[in-house]
Amino acid sequence: MNPDPSSARPPLPPFTRESAIEKVRLAENGWNSRSPEKVALAYTDDSYWRNRAEFFQGRSAIVAFLTRKWQKELEYRLIKELWAFDGSRIAVRFAYEWRDDSGNWFRSYGNENWEFDDAGLMHHRYACINDLPIAVEDRLFHWDRSGPRPLDHPGLSELGL
Repeated sequence: MNPDPSSARPPLPPFTRESAIEKVRLAENGWNSRSPEKVALAYTDDSYWRNRAEFFQGRSAIVAFLTRKWQKELEYRLIKELWAFDGSRIAVRFAYEWRDDSGNWFRSYGNENWEFDDAGLMHHRYACINDLPIAVEDRLFHWDRSGPRPLDHPGLSELGL
């Protein structure tokens, strides 16, 4: 099936190592925008998610979930790293830092498994995540409040995570 150019989200499967790394960085940048509507456009209309203990489906559910998430997880900063890829699937590991409304800081670690359609839209996302309380002086993710990680900011491996 050839993707409709108006809805395609390159890079498209089947992924190469380079295109999988690009897809991971584009996803990271999208999530760091903290715009639920923008992020949801990277997923199919009927995308299926498992996030921690939540299971839901569809773009409107994704927007609702991300809206709740970023109301709770303040000053959110995320780094993703390619773990593996094959055809239309990508596995990533990630970490993000955030604080709650009481000023407590956390680093959340996890793994995601993604599967894409021919247009490069994600139709399945499975995420396992663990939270670790951290002291403010232990934070490692430092860049402007909202937006992509700067190209010169270290990734997970360089940070020893």
